[in-house]
Amino acid sequence: MAWYLLGKEYYKNGQQGKANYCFNQAGEVYEAFEHSKVPAEMLKEYEDGLLQSSRERQAGRLRTRRVLLAFMLLLLLLIPAAVAPGLGQEQESPDGQAAEDTSGALTELLAADEDKTPAVQPILSFTAAGADAVAGGQGLADILQNAQTPSATAMLSMERSGKWLLWKKKLPLAATLAKSEDGRVVYQSYNPAVCDCQPPDPAEIKKQAGQWQEKQEELAVLWSAMRAYKTGKGALPDSLQELVKPFPANWLGGITPLMKEEFAPLRGTASGLAAVPSPSPQPAVTPAAGSTGQDETSGGSLETGSGAGGAETPFFTAPLTIIVDKQKHRLAVTSGNIILRNYAVGLGGDNTPEGNFVIRDKVVNPNGRDNGEFGSRGMQLSDSNYAIHGTNEPDSIGKDESLGCIRMSRKDVEELFAMVPMGTKVQISKGVLPEELVLPEVRFPSDAPPNQTNPHKVYHWLN
Repeated sequence: MAWYLLGKEYYKNGQQGKANYCFNQAGEVYEAFEHSKVPAEMLKEYEDGLLQSSRERQAGRLRTRRVLLAFMLLLLLLIPAAVAPGLGQEQESPDGQAAEDTSGALTELLAADEDKTPAVQPILSFTAAGADAVAGGQGLADILQNAQTPSATAMLSMERSGKWLLWKKKLPLAATLAKSEDGRVVYQSYNPAVCDCQPPDPAEIKKQAGQWQEKQEELAVLWSAMRAYKTGKGALPDSLQELVKPFPANWLGGITPLMKEEFAPLRGTASGLAAVPSPSPQPAVTPAAGSTGQDETSGGSLETGSGAGGAETPFFTAPLTIIVDKQKHRLAVTSGNIILRNYAVGLGGDNTPEGNFVIRDKVVNPNGRDNGEFGSRGMQLSDSNYAIHGTNEPDSIGKDESLGCIRMSRKDVEELFAMVPMGTKVQISKGVLPEELVLPEVRFPSDAPPNQTNPHKVYHWLN
């Protein structure tokens, strides 16, 4: 019967040769049906039965693959540890549902009982990955292979735009991975469409995630400034004040309380990593919190660890880079393949040069005032007459009206000045950035000390 139905399908599609072959294999079945010895309703019922059976087999195979994938990812945890007590207690039941309800396990691990303090307070760590990597399990696999994974790790999800991942404030919570005191591993998805469940209340985790994101931006700025200083001076700065000296030694536009707190441990980490040969780039996967982050070119995860006497390395370890897209009138601050900011800018068309530059002079109130043609901030590109600066013509943003410089609105240029240190690489080209703006409502702290002006020079940038 199957040969006959297959032949009919080929016949409908105009594949006569294949149809005849199937009819020959069908033999008497073909003769019976072609001579109307079987009612059409019976044939239709039989066809529907075969179709339903095929669908059920396909659904069964899909469920089996999902169970195997989940098992394999959890099995990776066994690689660094000889024994994982309790892992076998969470087997799948025949209907595909977990035999043990773990939906509230992470909440129990993270919240202390009102009447008593737990013997071991679990550590909640964070990481972020592209939404596609989260859905495919790549981000989870990266965490499971990390022997130093804290007792609870939360994974945030970033949107993808072409080759870029977009770092936006309040990234969605995708999943958590928790280790209980008895060694059980609990994976909890916060996407109902994926886990087919009702996730626990994520309010407290989301609050901590927002704080983690703010911290990582400030660490990215400090880490990038320390690396730029070492490139220019040949050694890491001895103190945070080395980065905010008066012009022209103002590597940073300003410092924050967190930078003061984290400078010493971060310097220890940088010293320890400097003594270790750089590993070869890995596939483009954003790292778990505590890994060395992105390779400078691919954004790939490198390795986990901390420097001698230092803290764990920050999430963004590829130096901050400025990329300008002349075609789309965009300027982005990037780390590896992640866009932290994407601003609208004014340019000069063919007058704006393409190529590679570095930030040289960083000047507050170029030519003595904040409302002139260069606005309140200016950053010179190498030793050229081009610069990234503010403007007294805000309507020119998004247009080609400058003589070659890159114009920004006041709020944008002041934030950029605070985020990127002197020595930051600038790449100007066409068609490389997404159209979508990446601008948080609450900007990076951008107050600059008054000693970053330059009263001894009149700038003649090609505005």
